[in-house]
Amino acid sequence: MKRNIFTLMVLLWMGIIFWFSAQPADQSERMSLSVGHVAGLLFVDGYEDWPKERQEAFEEEIDHGVRKAAHFTEYAILGLLLTAMYRAYGHEGERLFLLAAGTGSLYAATDEFHQLFVQGRSCQITDWMIDTCGVAAGGAVMYLICRFAKQRRRRGQQSVKNT
Repeated sequence: MKRNIFTLMVLLWMGIIFWFSAQPADQSERMSLSVGHVAGLLFVDGYEDWPKERQEAFEEEIDHGVRKAAHFTEYAILGLLLTAMYRAYGHEGERLFLLAAGTGSLYAATDEFHQLFVQGRSCQITDWMIDTCGVAAGGAVMYLICRFAKQRRRRGQQSVKNT
């Protein structure tokens, strides 16, 4: 059952990534600028009182960073999910991490290729590298969580045996 759930979650998340990548450049830019606007509201004192032109300049100034952070984050989530899925299939240790990172990196490469066919978008090797780093980071976090949980279970079993 876990296998099916994690596999479905991976496929759904890949679909979400595909949907984001299928957005034409103008739509994608509007989306990331709106994230920049929310960031301004949340993190910049007095942002809501700024003139509209100053807000737009701020949003455009941070747009590149917002886009790169989005790439990293969406693929970090994929890395978490892939690691959980492969673990549910019985993989452990380095093999678990390598399978998740490899699968995620391959998906990132196909995603960048896909963008060649989307209006105003392009295939960027730097985006693939950021995506791959995100997958590796997410996979590493999930790997460490699984390892920590396994150690806790062992300690719990040992304390039960000692009583």
